[in-house]
Parts: sequence; structure tokens; C-alpha cells
Amino acid sequence: MRIVSLVPSLTEAVAVSLPGALVGATDWCDRPAGLEVTRVGGTKNPRVERIVALAPDLVVANEEENRAADLDALRAAGLDVLVTEVRDVPQAFRELDRVLAACGAGARPRWLDEAENAWSSLPAPTERTSAVVPVWRRPWMVLGRDTFAGDVLARLGVDHLHAGHAERYPRIPVEELRTAAPDVVVLPDEPYRFTADDGPEAFPGLRCALVSGRHLTWYGPSLAEAPRVLTETLRPRARRR
Repeated sequence: MRIVSLVPSLTEAVAVSLPGALVGATDWCDRPAGLEVTRVGGTKNPRVERIVALAPDLVVANEEENRAADLDALRAAGLDVLVTEVRDVPQAFRELDRVLAACGAGARPRWLDEAENAWSSLPAPTERTSAVVPVWRRPWMVLGRDTFAGDVLARLGVDHLHAGHAERYPRIPVEELRTAAPDVVVLPDEPYRFTADDGPEAFPGLRCALVSGRHLTWYGPSLAEAPRVLTETLRPRARRR
């Protein structure tokens, strides 16, 4: 099989599970480290002609990460395109099974069993924490309804305040986010790269937690360690017990 991946988390999943199968990936696909494949542009602006020239057996994509027009262009060029949809943790595991099977995996990789076990054995949170979760600034955008990252947080005892919003990634003025007075402001390093110097200063007096976007938003090998890593960052009191 010759696979092109247009999603960083799927790139990591395929590369780890099927070494040598991946022939192309986006410029943003930085896992696993040292991956040597043809780069085909960004997730939102892939170079269709370069992907076609690679003659892949399958292109894997995501309905949220990639634009429908680009996927239609790949299909029009005669390529098979598998599009994932992930809204929660159980769906992530189903989609990973589907992707890896379509890519030619003869058996379920160990990391996927370990990841599913890490989530299925997760103890029920004994307390809940309220949060707002910006994913962009200029303008400020936050997690809204029906998102994979929101489900990840909820399973860890973190309830983001815009889970019931009509939009999945609503634009909310930063003044309104501050006024909501959440227990914690969760600042991931993707898609916007929040850092200690870029983000927390907008929320004086509120606890801010800088988290790995790979652990919060990716569905792949990182799922195995995501519960532990995120819990240690978001719920430090649980870590000290």
C-alpha cells in the first residue's frame, strides 16, 4: 500500500503501525520525529498535483481538518479518499480501526489496545472543574459543542463552559471569557500556539494551564498517554494525592 495522509494524527498512526506504507504527508505532520516522506503542502491547502503524482492507493483525511473542495479534487483525479469524522473518544478508536484496516494492517497494533485500555479503565472523576478553552486569538475562538477535545476534557472531569453553544468553535470576546470566571483557562499549543508569554496575560487573576495540543486534539498513539499527561497538567491536586 502507498498511503498519503493529510492529518497529522493519522500520519503518526499510520507511520507507527505500518512502517514504509506512508509516501506523503502534510508540512504540519511532525510525528513520528524524523519522518521522511514527500511533503504535500498544508492541511488546508494541499498540493493536489503533487499528491496525484505520488500515485497513492489511498489518501486519508478528516472532515474537519481538510477542505471538501480539495478532497473532491483528489477524487476527480481518480484517487481513493477515506475521510474520518471524530467527535468523541470512542469514535476515535472506531475510526482508527477503520483507517488502519483500509491501509492494510493485518492486525490491531499494540499501541491502539493500550490507548483504548487507558481510556476504558479511567476512574470516574471525583470532582468537576469548569474551564474555557481558547483555540485561537485575533479573534478569540473557543471550543463549543460536539468536539473531540471537549469530550476528552469531560472524561477527565473538566467541563468547558461553551459545550452547549450552537457553534462548534464560536467567537467569544475575551472580556466575556474573563467574566465567566472558570476554574481554569485551558490553552493548547495548537491550532494556535499559546505559550507562557502569549495567552495567560489575557486572563489576569485566573488559573491558566498550558497543554499539549497533541494530547488534547490528536487521535493516534498519543491517546495512550493523554489521560495521564492532561490530568497532571489540568488537575494538579489529583497528582499530589
